[in-house]
Amino acid sequence: MKKAYLYIAISTLMFSSMEIALKMAGSAFNPIQLNLIRFFIGAVVLLPFAVVALKQAGRKLVAADWRLFAITGLVCVIVSMSLYQLAITVDQASTVAVLFSCNPVFALLFSYLILHERLGRANLISVVISVIGLLIIVNPAHLTNGLGLVLAISSAITFGLYSIISRYGSVKRGLNGLTMTCFTFFAGAFELLILAWLTKIPAVASGLTAMGLRQFAAIPILVNVNMTYFWLLFFIGVCVTGGGFAFYFLAMEKTDVSTASLVFFIKPGLAPILAAIILHEKIVPTTIVGIVVILIGSVVTFVGNRFRERTSTMGQATKQAESKAVHERVASHSNAISEQED
Repeated sequence: MKKAYLYIAISTLMFSSMEIALKMAGSAFNPIQLNLIRFFIGAVVLLPFAVVALKQAGRKLVAADWRLFAITGLVCVIVSMSLYQLAITVDQASTVAVLFSCNPVFALLFSYLILHERLGRANLISVVISVIGLLIIVNPAHLTNGLGLVLAISSAITFGLYSIISRYGSVKRGLNGLTMTCFTFFAGAFELLILAWLTKIPAVASGLTAMGLRQFAAIPILVNVNMTYFWLLFFIGVCVTGGGFAFYFLAMEKTDVSTASLVFFIKPGLAPILAAIILHEKIVPTTIVGIVVILIGSVVTFVGNRFRERTSTMGQATKQAESKAVHERVASHSNAISEQED
């Protein structure tokens, strides 16, 4: 259990420093280029774990698996994470971190709308509380950076959608979360590479520039990928993107899902503190209030999940005990009949 909490602590630190590292790299790299680099490196880091998981399951990847990865890669890497990266370039790292941490709320809503899963009382309360926290942070009456907020919330919504598609696909295809994540990253990075090449076509580049989308025109791929930025790219790709997910899944193996999810519940509180210390970002009072409200919503979700898992475990134990008792009664009755016949 100690190892599990160590993995959770490392993963939490990695994920909470993600926005800060990406903000620091923003001046040297195109947002889309950085997305491509970090997810390719992250996929390479996760690959050995994914290969072992596939061998243990006796599975080989087939065309249907890659079609699934193409969809999850599109939604996660190209759509959600591109919006996320753009949000970091135009808004504070702390604000983006908090807003993106609300993606589990949207995942719950999508699970209800798409998979028709029942929303438990705790989850419903958590959704309401988290939405209130979002509104406090966004503060519609005094919007100062509408674009950043729209990009960050859109990223959280689409990541919530990716989570549901990934979960549904992993169950249907019999793949664990780590394997899904690894090959989603590979597929998304490959799709992003193709898009980057397409933006280099002169007609496409000039068209995007004319539309005011200069960041998407002639997207660089290897510009500034050198020893000057080696350690920054190493931290973003290996530690944050690859290591963060690796330790998260290792924690999940050592404990249960709800305990491992503490990573995402602590992040809204820790990320703004790190941003204030490292980037010297100022956190306004309304943002602090919103963070506290979202943390309360996270606690409600965590407690609800723990209670549900405990109830489920107790229910299974009760069923097993009842089944054993019935079996013993039937066996006893059979023995009594045999003795009477003798």
